[in-house]
Amino acid sequence: MQPSDPGVLELLTRGRIEIEGRLVDASNATLFCAIDGGGDSAQCVYKPVSGERALWDFPDGTLAGREVASYLVSRAAGLSVIPPTVLRNGPFGPGMVQLWVDTKEGGDLVDVLAPDDVPVGWRAVLQAHDRFGDPALLVHADHPSVRLMAALDVVLNNADRKGGHVLHGTDGNVYGVDHGICLHTEHKLRTVLWGWLGEPLPDDVVDMLKKLRAGVEDIADTLADHITTAEVRALRTRLDAFLKAGEFPAPGEDWRAIPWPAF
Repeated sequence: MQPSDPGVLELLTRGRIEIEGRLVDASNATLFCAIDGGGDSAQCVYKPVSGERALWDFPDGTLAGREVASYLVSRAAGLSVIPPTVLRNGPFGPGMVQLWVDTKEGGDLVDVLAPDDVPVGWRAVLQAHDRFGDPALLVHADHPSVRLMAALDVVLNNADRKGGHVLHGTDGNVYGVDHGICLHTEHKLRTVLWGWLGEPLPDDVVDMLKKLRAGVEDIADTLADHITTAEVRALRTRLDAFLKAGEFPAPGEDWRAIPWPAF
């Protein structure tokens, strides 16, 4: 089943979940599952609230809801860069269930490369050295969907956009995953997608932001099921400020700009 299929949310909400494995590199319990029902089947990720690791700056037990809220914001913006995501009961209690995205072989959109190996047109984010002391660059593709994702991250206040969270699907689309630490009221943007820093917003980004601003009131009550009233208000404030500024922001001085690890 593909993210664009009309029955995908129904399957994620009501399908029978069978756990097949665990993604061991994830900091919170992240389970790889099969899901089936009504003649449809797919693979999904299930993150039970009971498996969330406590964070000092985000309320306990809220990460699954923030993933769902981020998906709702993406959908209201007319984007499909976050796979379909729901909150429901599963084998280990309530949790986030998200459609699994198969990725292209060798289709990385974020990488660390020697300067001579960077593809033409890619955006450099950070200069560094590899383990041998040779120069290296953190880079990402200059891809319109990656740019839209970077803009959406500003609105979501994404504190953890790692390179491994940017997926190039086998369907040709670009997807972002892991939105559990988004939508805080305080500025926390941490991302590897700084390649457009200071550049004017292109028309597709402006159109996306305007569509979201027009539609955010329609989803405000649903968002309130997952985040606080203050966080919904902060979402509107960030959106208005971003549109008014008309350019991609620079990192703040009071918060680490890139997540660690970066992948």
